[in-house]
Amino acid sequence: MSQARRVALFAGSFDPFTKGHEDLVRRALAFADDVIVAVAPNSAKNAMFSAEERVAMVRAVMADEPRVSARQLDGRLLVDFAREAGATMLVRGLRGVSDFDYELTMSMMNRHLAPTVESVFLLPSHATSFISATLVRDVARLGGDVGAMVHPVVAQALARKRAS
Repeated sequence: MSQARRVALFAGSFDPFTKGHEDLVRRALAFADDVIVAVAPNSAKNAMFSAEERVAMVRAVMADEPRVSARQLDGRLLVDFAREAGATMLVRGLRGVSDFDYELTMSMMNRHLAPTVESVFLLPSHATSFISATLVRDVARLGGDVGAMVHPVVAQALARKRAS
């Protein structure tokens, strides 16, 4: 009898996809057979990339890892998306206490809605603990060097956005 694949879902706006996000995806592969990166709509007024651009960036950054896929998260509940994708784990990153407060509330609601979908919290690596997509966007918009915080594909996309 073959064992079912363990599928994890890592959802976020990923505007842009940072080395912190990449680190969490790669580390999630230690306990999941497959990781789906679910790119959620970003309703923030300062969004830099469309959902399609963000999915393309994730696919380019993770191209060397066949167990990672990227999909756009449409307007349905995350747990419904997870169940339809066959995911039994929601991967979430925690950079600090303020992240924990928000994530705990979301985790409890997700558990209420889908008791068989477990939330898994990962702490960032030391090298990526200070990186946030918001800060990367802000630094890039002002012409700062973000090369150490994002994959070269993402750095190029940020430079193109700034130039346009």
